[in-house]
Amino acid sequence: MSGKNQYVVRNGNGWGVRGEGNSRLTGSFATQAQAIERGRDIARNQGAELRIQGANGQFREAWSYGNDPYPPKG
Repeated sequence: MSGKNQYVVRNGNGWGVRGEGNSRLTGSFATQAQAIERGRDIARNQGAELRIQGANGQFREAWSYGNDPYPPKG
């Protein structure tokens, strides 16, 4: 079973980590690097995906720590 996907998002002048479907942040951070580090830890522990929002508001990359077989079936 996989956990909630985690999102690194802008939070005012800083950055935050938010679980999918949550209205509140899991944590607030001064830098994006700090938020990515925390989000990565949570995603690894939950076997979920980490999606990172760029400064322009667009999601720029995603890392999967869940059941992501390679090569894909089919």
